[in-house]
Parts: sequence; C-alpha cells; structure tokens
Amino acid sequence: MADTRDQPTTTKQTVAAYAVHALTASGILPAALAMLEITRADCDPRRVFGWLLLTTFIDAIDGPLARRYHVKTRAKSIDGRTIDDLLDYLTFAFIPLMLVWRMNWMPDGFGVIVALAMGASLFGFAHSDAKDEQNGFFRGFPSYWNIAAFYAGLLHHWSGQWPVAVIIAVLAGLTIAPIRLVYPNLAPEQHRVWLLSGAAVWTLMLIAMLPMYPQPPAWLVLVSLVYPILYSLASFVLWRNRPFQPRGPVISETPSR
Repeated sequence: MADTRDQPTTTKQTVAAYAVHALTASGILPAALAMLEITRADCDPRRVFGWLLLTTFIDAIDGPLARRYHVKTRAKSIDGRTIDDLLDYLTFAFIPLMLVWRMNWMPDGFGVIVALAMGASLFGFAHSDAKDEQNGFFRGFPSYWNIAAFYAGLLHHWSGQWPVAVIIAVLAGLTIAPIRLVYPNLAPEQHRVWLLSGAAVWTLMLIAMLPMYPQPPAWLVLVSLVYPILYSLASFVLWRNRPFQPRGPVISETPSR
C-alpha cells in the first residue's frame, strides 16, 4: 500500500490537519474553567474534575487523529507536540496539584510538597527519555496528577491530611525515578486491547463516583483501584520481558503523556 504522505497534499487534507491542531489547542478552554473554579471561594472539586475529564478526553483523541491526518507533514508549520506537552503539564500536573493545595487536603505548611511535585513533573516532561515510544513506555510516574488528586480527596475524607502528603511526596519522587510504566496506546498489541478497554471502564467508574464525591460507596472505590494495580503490575512485567531494541530516531505525531 502506497504511503499517502508521498502524494501531493490537497487543501482539504491541509485543513483537516490544522483542525487537529485546533482540537488539541481547544483543551485550554476547559483548563481555564477548571482553574477558575479553583479560585472561587466555594470551590467544588467535582466541577474541577469534570473540566479536567474533558481535557483528558481531548488529549486521548488528538494523538490518533494527528497520526491519521499526518499533521507532521500536512500542517508542519505548527508543532502539535509542543501544544500537547504544554496542555498536558497544565491539566495533568499544575491544575490538579493546585486543587490539592486549594482544598487543604495536606497539613498546613506542607504546600512545598505540591511545589516539589510540580517541579518533578517539569523535569519528567523535559527528560529526553520521558516517552520511550519505540518500546511503549513512560519514564517515571507519568504525571497522572489528575487521577492522584481525585484519590487524594477520597483519602483525605477517610484518613485526613497526612496520608495525602505522603502519597504526593512518594509520587513526586517516582516522577523522576528511572522506573517504567506502559504507554497504553503503544503497548504490545496483545495487551493494548485490555489496557485501553480497562481504562475506559475505569473512567466510567470515576465518573460514577463524581456526583457523590468525596463520599462514594467504599466498594466502588476499592473496585476502581483494581485497574491501576493491574496497570502497574503489567508495566513491571512488560518492561522486564521487553525484547531488546536498539534506540534510534522515532517519528511520531502528537503522542499524549
């Protein structure tokens, strides 16, 4: 099958490619609304998580669309990956960590842990091996602070501030640690289906908890933890059993972290 990228680009294809960039950039709107909610005196974390969920949905679909419409060659005046990385840091790290700080889910005077976590994510995003796309892994905890913040609110409700501080500190350390977590979109084909479908079911469970947040049924919270545990175990096994592949230049569109 011929590579369509070797053929002349039509106006329609160019418009479609730039439309993908516009879709990626549109994530700034729900991000701004999430930050606006954080600044309110009566901040409702459910609204913040709702807006962050929308940014996550945009982030989940723009990468496959970027590859489908070949934005690297058909809309090359814009670096979609730069837009993606900036928004990922904002919505996966900065805003959810600000929510943890804003809601006083940690002891007074421990806001520095939030700042350290933000800094760790900066280094995590900027690391040259942040995304090992050839083997399908992230380096370190991939700044899933939106998820960490969601569970932090539940943990605070059940156990108070100190456990939250410990969890944030541990994850901050893991962000810059040389561990590997699987990149679901680039996982081996035999694992990709269950990783992605499991993530979809898990997301539905988080959405189901949102109206009752931070007091959903304990059983639902426990069941929701099954997928993160399986994901972590799968990451360890897949990394240990990965076939050797010499590192080389990787051509990608706008992969999401």
